[in-house]
Amino acid sequence: MSDKFPVLVTGGAGYIGSHAVLALLDAGWPVVVIDNLSTGFGWAVDERAALVEGDIEDQALVGRLIAEHGIGAIMHFAGSIIVPESVENPLKYYHNNTVKSRALMAAAVNGGVKHFIFSSTAATYGIPEESPVREDLPTRPINPYGMSKLMTEAMLADVAKAHPMNFCALRYFNVAGADPQGRSGQSTAGATHLIKVAVEAALGKRGHVSVFGTDYDTPDGTGVRDYIHVSDLAAAHVHALDALIAAPESSHILNCGYGRGFSVLEVLNAVDRVTNMTIERRLEDRRAGDPDSLISDNRAILARLPWRPQHDDLEKIVTHALAWERKLSEIRG
Repeated sequence: MSDKFPVLVTGGAGYIGSHAVLALLDAGWPVVVIDNLSTGFGWAVDERAALVEGDIEDQALVGRLIAEHGIGAIMHFAGSIIVPESVENPLKYYHNNTVKSRALMAAAVNGGVKHFIFSSTAATYGIPEESPVREDLPTRPINPYGMSKLMTEAMLADVAKAHPMNFCALRYFNVAGADPQGRSGQSTAGATHLIKVAVEAALGKRGHVSVFGTDYDTPDGTGVRDYIHVSDLAAAHVHALDALIAAPESSHILNCGYGRGFSVLEVLNAVDRVTNMTIERRLEDRRAGDPDSLISDNRAILARLPWRPQHDDLEKIVTHALAWERKLSEIRG
């Protein structure tokens, strides 16, 4: 008899959520997915999981799922993630990312859910005073996306003090790549993530890749970011769940990254090497609010969880992203 209880995954039909579903299932956890399919895809959810089309703001529905399935933990990925859109439409982000998270927490508390794992972001730091970025640095988001996530972290901390529920907020750096077995990947049309954009360009789905800013304080003048393979990120969530169960009085806020960075040009050069071709680069002006460098200090997650990256290799990340992009062309016909 397994001691693993069902886990409710919100946004489990999306990019990162679908990989977390795979990681949970592969580790033997029963999974229920709730997703309104506004940006996710039903076909991206592994058939071993139960998929319910619905909204996390629907407390009656979430409460029913918690009761019917005996949900013991929630992994919360549902939300809006495009930074420029959050600046143009802040109320959408405060609704989708903050108000709906509050409704989800209320259902969790009412249903007696003991553990909550939250998909947070390095955008909570804003433009950090130093890099690599530690969890104890000031959190000063510069856009509604980062603030909406930080507000959810604050709610979780308060809820955990008031109720028998602990939490782990994982602050992601730049997520990239796809499941090595080709079961899921980044499928959203019009994505803005550099590696996704670059492999689309390599396959002729885009004419070029824009390089936003070449005058940053970095070795080659382009922005440096910490790219983490999505399957390593998904594995971190499963380890976080184990840690919450093992120590019910403890909660965690942890960076998820590799602790090293690559510039925009280094990433594009890696794509060129993997594809044996040259992507057209177009030099554009900087985007407002882009830091020179954003690299995680990942010592805390390495100390607190038995998580160890398995795919910490830029060309491997690109290779998996490229393989998924080709498969996506077949899926869509």
